[in-house]
Amino acid sequence: MKNIDWKSLPFGYVKTDYNIRCYYRNGKWGELEISSSENVELHIASTVLHYGQAAFEGLKAYRGKDGKVRLFRWEENWKRLQLSAETVLMKPVNKEVFREACFKAVEMNSEFIPPYGTGGSLYLRPFLIGSGAKVGVSPADEYLFIVFVTPVGPYFKEGFKPVKMQLVKDYDRAAPMGTGHAKVGGNYAAGLRAGERAHHEGFAASIFADSKTKLYIDEAGPANFFGIKDGKYITPDSHSILCSITNMSIRQIAEEIGLTVERRPVAIAELGSFEEAGACGTAAIISPIALIQDRETGEQFVYTTAGEPGPWCQKLYKYLTGVQYGEVEDKFGWCEFVNC
Repeated sequence: MKNIDWKSLPFGYVKTDYNIRCYYRNGKWGELEISSSENVELHIASTVLHYGQAAFEGLKAYRGKDGKVRLFRWEENWKRLQLSAETVLMKPVNKEVFREACFKAVEMNSEFIPPYGTGGSLYLRPFLIGSGAKVGVSPADEYLFIVFVTPVGPYFKEGFKPVKMQLVKDYDRAAPMGTGHAKVGGNYAAGLRAGERAHHEGFAASIFADSKTKLYIDEAGPANFFGIKDGKYITPDSHSILCSITNMSIRQIAEEIGLTVERRPVAIAELGSFEEAGACGTAAIISPIALIQDRETGEQFVYTTAGEPGPWCQKLYKYLTGVQYGEVEDKFGWCEFVNC
């Protein structure tokens, strides 16, 4: 076990020992390569640099109460990387290559997996880029797939505490028929200005209105939005919203614990009617929302003044993290053990 202050881990990059790489060349994927380098050598005309052929994933490995290491829903991450690759015309990574690379990255960096009870996890970042050279606008002929890992703490410094978010309408994260549903780099670049401004103005993150009408909630920059009222877990449904694996999991848990699940457009005018609200994603897991402030009008929608998450958010969080850490029965078969 590495000498790391596990309980003080931020959500940031910590150097680990190895990463796993694989190249697509001459019409096929090659063999996995193990590297200790943190650098990538790219052609100056590679499509990732000029035409944005880049997609990535985020998933976590957890050291459980029983000492075993669990990788959470890796197959869903592979499916989403397939979708992202197809969206920006990259060569999809084979399922076998994806699985082996992820498991090998965890196994070879096992000393960086935070101990049980510290609240940390080992974050995996698989990514796929166009490494082939093109000057005309067209897909690359060569691609590079890499998985690196890093130990992380909570995404928001508050941890599982309610955060303030800012509703923005003067920036768009994604177009209605664009790439918002895929996990591609351009979506995050498009959200940076709004996100940084929100931070400077005292908010944990921005929440985007839909880019077509500005009447509905799209999603937070780094996470999906959800609201709870009248015994219902309600989350937006839109082509411009990322297909969140965490949200997918929470929806199943919500039904398991007695909530009715609704995926549908969520009007901004409806925000004041929610009893609880939150943002969810692999990095954040669940971040309860204390309030949302409409930057344009100044109107505030308050969900808690006590500084503590609402009861439903607590139940959902405890169930999900319980499965991940081996504290709750994994009746959905979401976790796969890693041999380390």
